[in-house]
Amino acid sequence: MSMTTPIPGYDHDDPALHRSPVTLDDLAALRAGVLFGPDDEAALRTAGEVLGGQVEEVLDVWYGFVGSHPHLLAYFSTPSGEPIGDYLQRVRARFGRWIIDTCTRPYDEQWLAYQQEIALRHTRAKKNQTDHADSVPHIPLRYLIAFIYPITATIRPFLAAGGHDDDQVEAMYQAWFKAVTLQIALWSQPYAGSAW
Repeated sequence: MSMTTPIPGYDHDDPALHRSPVTLDDLAALRAGVLFGPDDEAALRTAGEVLGGQVEEVLDVWYGFVGSHPHLLAYFSTPSGEPIGDYLQRVRARFGRWIIDTCTRPYDEQWLAYQQEIALRHTRAKKNQTDHADSVPHIPLRYLIAFIYPITATIRPFLAAGGHDDDQVEAMYQAWFKAVTLQIALWSQPYAGSAW
């Protein structure tokens, strides 16, 4: 996936993005909480190189998982339960870019602003607006939290496909796990409000 290909609804560098209520100090504390450090940043950069040519295959696995669980597919469907193909495809393109950004973007204020945007798009505040989709208005937080496992467990074979030794694959895998957990913690902010 080319980093220069425009993806509708995905503009990480959009200056109009609202500043995240999460501060860089909050982020530093979260990073410490998941033991995410410089070695993980380096391992993620390697993971980005490995995953770059496999994004569509990763998405096939993840979309297969979502599609095989009606309670998850419902969030990409009309209120009457009909899957919305265009919506699924648009989200898929952004999900693919998210894979690469997770590995390659600096975790700075602009990144925090886009994490907040992603978070809001799962809630009543912004769900469906980007794609003008006629879908259900909200994804419960429990499914974001639960999704940590499948998008972590299924990434290992793709990381192993890069020809790195077992220790390097494990380092990439652990860094990915930490980065995903960190982002889901950030995405929980609009759900939790002041309790966050």
